[in-house]
Amino acid sequence: MGYIMDLRKQIGSRPIIIAGSSVLLLDENNRLLLQLRKDNNCWGLAGGSMEPGETLEDVAKRELQEETGLVANDLTFFKIFSGEDFYYKYPHGDEAYNVISAYICRNYHGELSVDKNEVQELHYFSLDELPSNISPPDYKVIKAFMEELL
Repeated sequence: MGYIMDLRKQIGSRPIIIAGSSVLLLDENNRLLLQLRKDNNCWGLAGGSMEPGETLEDVAKRELQEETGLVANDLTFFKIFSGEDFYYKYPHGDEAYNVISAYICRNYHGELSVDKNEVQELHYFSLDELPSNISPPDYKVIKAFMEELL
């Protein structure tokens, strides 16, 4: 997240628009991979902000690999999320209006590996037994995905 960190040095914690991607990764048992985030102690999707020159799909693939150790063989575009509902104030005070491109991944390879800087734990959850403490921006993406399944 070098670009955003550099930008924050100049503007502080004022609200900014951040483009990024998240990945709804499902295993062969249709369980959703979530990560317990270090910053807010909530479960969330693999994902993060765009660096200059990246495509949204590049972001999804990079963040998935960095945060989980898994490599996406294929990503399927799900939906773009934005607007007032995607305002978020991070625990350290930074404010953002997120524009999130969400992807579904069912075809991947690699071994689960926790990014020690951002992630406390990785866990696959059955879709009918998701944890209650889901990170606010990710909750809305997961909810839309679940509604799509119905």
